[in-house]
Amino acid sequence: LSLFFSFPHLFQQRLRSTIMSSVLRVCVSGAAGQIAYSLLPMIANGSVFGADQKLALHLLDITPAMGALGGVVMELNDSAYPLVQEIIPTDDLKTAFSGVHAVILLGGFPRRKGMLRSDLLAKNSPIFVGQGKAINDYADKDVRVLVVANPANTNCLVAAQNAPDLPKSSFSALTRLDLHRARHQIAARVGTTVANVNGVAIWGNHSKTMVPDVSLATVTLDDGKEQSVADAVNDKEWLQGEFVSTVQQRGAAVIAARGNSSATSAARAAAEHMRNVFQGTAEGEHVSMGVWSKGDYGVAKDIVFSFPVTIKDKEWKVVEGFSHDDFTKAAIAATEKELLEEKAEALKQ
Repeated sequence: LSLFFSFPHLFQQRLRSTIMSSVLRVCVSGAAGQIAYSLLPMIANGSVFGADQKLALHLLDITPAMGALGGVVMELNDSAYPLVQEIIPTDDLKTAFSGVHAVILLGGFPRRKGMLRSDLLAKNSPIFVGQGKAINDYADKDVRVLVVANPANTNCLVAAQNAPDLPKSSFSALTRLDLHRARHQIAARVGTTVANVNGVAIWGNHSKTMVPDVSLATVTLDDGKEQSVADAVNDKEWLQGEFVSTVQQRGAAVIAARGNSSATSAARAAAEHMRNVFQGTAEGEHVSMGVWSKGDYGVAKDIVFSFPVTIKDKEWKVVEGFSHDDFTKAAIAATEKELLEEKAEALKQ
């Protein structure tokens, strides 16, 4: 205590050092898959949870993937990451989630040709019921869970509903990839880099109904001056047409181009999402993520809906101050309707 009162900054530094020197247990499901193959090195090298944070990696996948997962473990070991203290490959939920502080759920039943979204929900709901229950029973009570597997918002809702002992705010769904896609489209249109585009928001579902919103977004110009995206682009028709549809359909475009769904970009988005969850957002910065709706902006409660948020001490807060025109209001209503329909479908299972 005397150290705290005499040298508070030293006390805080030592406290942080003590916390960071403890081992953070991170579970990644679908760990033998493509997204994990890009994500695991980002986690292991300290880019996500901190440059000094020691890690234990719990790698979960289905039994038929255990051979491939063994190869992933070999590569992680051969990479000799100093922060990685332990690697636990498993197909057992208890082993995967016991004592973990962070969970990234990449694994789910993939959408196949001819499948309706309702078919995908029917396949995935039982998976996320089981995982939600296991996280509830075995994970650390301060765990933070990110759902990436599609349909991400509703898979997240199912998992959270099956973890009654954990706060709903502990669960979130990935819409950071949509945010990155939107920022890139603006940067390319204006002729700058994504680092100069700030304040973009994603509302609603991670689906073709998602709503990219630039109403509070800005661009920093070459002379250092800041300008609204609306003024910098100066093309309302593009902003309400091609821009929106490109972001909404980008996943399908990637599949058409490479024959597989997004992997590296999804991994990068998941890494940035969890980095913000555990390390917070910068002053004046907001990001987008699917969170349990409390009714902000008139959105229906008790669905997992993407909002612009700030994060501090692992707790998110919806950003205030957005004012939407009729076009954006209608789009938000459409994505809300889709999520309510998905919820009703998932709860049938």
